[in-house]
Amino acid sequence: MSSGDADSGDGGDLGSKPVVNRTIAHGRSGVNRMGIAKRAKSSPELLGGFDGLNFHDQRYANGGNQFSVEPPDQGLCAGNGFVMESVNDVLAIYDSAGNKLVGPVDLNTFYGYPAAINRSTGAYGASITDPSCYYDADTQRWFQVVLTLDRVGTTSALSGNNHLDIAVSQTADPTGAWNIYHLPVQNNGTQGTPDHGCAGGFCLGDYPHIGADAHAVFLTTNEFAVFGSGYYGAQIYAISKQALASGAASPNVVLFNAGDPSIPAPAFTVWPAISSGGQYSGAHGGTEYLLSSDAVFNDSGTSNQIWLWSVSNTQAIDSMPTALSLNVSALAVQTYGVPSSLVHQKPGSTPLRDCFAVTGCAPTYLGYPNIVYPAPRDLAVNDSRMQQVSYANGKLWATLDTDVLLGDGSHGSGVSYFVINPNSGGLFANGTLSLPDANLTYGAAAVTQSGRGVIAFTVVGPNDYPSAGYASLDAKAGAGDVHIAAAGAGPWDGFTGIPYLGNGRPRWGDYGAASADGNTIWLASEYIAHTCTLAQYLTSPLFQCGGTRGALSNWATRISAIQL
Repeated sequence: MSSGDADSGDGGDLGSKPVVNRTIAHGRSGVNRMGIAKRAKSSPELLGGFDGLNFHDQRYANGGNQFSVEPPDQGLCAGNGFVMESVNDVLAIYDSAGNKLVGPVDLNTFYGYPAAINRSTGAYGASITDPSCYYDADTQRWFQVVLTLDRVGTTSALSGNNHLDIAVSQTADPTGAWNIYHLPVQNNGTQGTPDHGCAGGFCLGDYPHIGADAHAVFLTTNEFAVFGSGYYGAQIYAISKQALASGAASPNVVLFNAGDPSIPAPAFTVWPAISSGGQYSGAHGGTEYLLSSDAVFNDSGTSNQIWLWSVSNTQAIDSMPTALSLNVSALAVQTYGVPSSLVHQKPGSTPLRDCFAVTGCAPTYLGYPNIVYPAPRDLAVNDSRMQQVSYANGKLWATLDTDVLLGDGSHGSGVSYFVINPNSGGLFANGTLSLPDANLTYGAAAVTQSGRGVIAFTVVGPNDYPSAGYASLDAKAGAGDVHIAAAGAGPWDGFTGIPYLGNGRPRWGDYGAASADGNTIWLASEYIAHTCTLAQYLTSPLFQCGGTRGALSNWATRISAIQL
């Protein structure tokens, strides 16, 4: 298995982190909905942007003592004049003008572990994946969470133990010192965890994400088996926010097992809400809201409901943590469905693919046999799991990827959006954002305190290299036109899904990110920032194309600022 949803591979530059696609989708849907959005001719709200972390940063951080990892995933957060971006497996901190203040720093170093792989000795460090971060305006602290899997000594073998590592800044300045907490999530009765009976003796706290209300920080995971098969339900952890912010040694933690048979809802990717401006629900002694979808549980791959979860009485987290309570109810929504797994991209230069195709190139330079496969390769979009959830202006705002019908009659990916009244369960807005000639994937919505939102996503199709896109989101008008914040420079040319590398799907991402800071919304989207030819790829230093990529991939990220 791999580090959560982060794909790596076997042998050579990839080390020995095999691949798994942690999903429970039963089928692909046939939602018969045409794309109706328009492409905007201008972007007056776009303040500017800059290129964030890329594959070259990831692979060559910490002196190159890193694995090659894709997809990057997005762990963006912003506040107090700073922007922090985390991906698999590096982070960087910028000021609001885009100047890099810190990084790229590999996550193993940030969390105090030995290098992911010591390329001189072959020693392995902890395996870290799935970063998410959040700036809490209430406590003026930065929170970042990752899933960490322990090794057997310095070997590549996994011990089975895994934990959520929670980094909390000691001040409002993320470039300063941080406290690190470790929350065991193997849930087999060891280290104070309950025993959920996962096959093989160890559960996995996969796909962690973070939210918060006035009193608690919430972390959620999808629970799989580390050494076996089977899905065991989402887990919801509530942790005292004040204790974390103050650096307390042992903050109170409450675990809700949403996979318990007594809970009347299928629980997969139960995403907790963030509040960028310190707005929280005071109902029922303090309430945190979470959302999940359920199309992945249906053989049809479609659904017309999502699930509203709430943890109430959060004010008791420090005095009587057992008094917190969990509730869930179904909300009727517009039909959505699991998108087609692979989508086309615009043809262009693909030096990794070309090296595999040219006789002698791959064996000489990459250490793999030659193979010829079509170019450009299709890439995988998201399933229909819930994505980033925000609580702002008394409403819940969220998105998920959905199947749509493109103009040529083929199926592709769009973004379903939801603006919800959490008190009544009513919908202020619910619709599907899609284009007739391109796919939109990994949508993430952020919203200002006054209730103005933006959805970030990747735009990709036969006429579009993977590009950073966005659209406005309003509780009355719904989603607006599709804007391109930064156009892709070429096709994705990565290693996942290539034979010999042990990868099943040509991975693009697992989630996006967006963050509101006052009236500015910061977006982070995966895209392709640079392209190069095979000749440039083989120019010294090998594979780096002027510091824009590595041997096995060329993914990049774009950070954009939208003024509302």
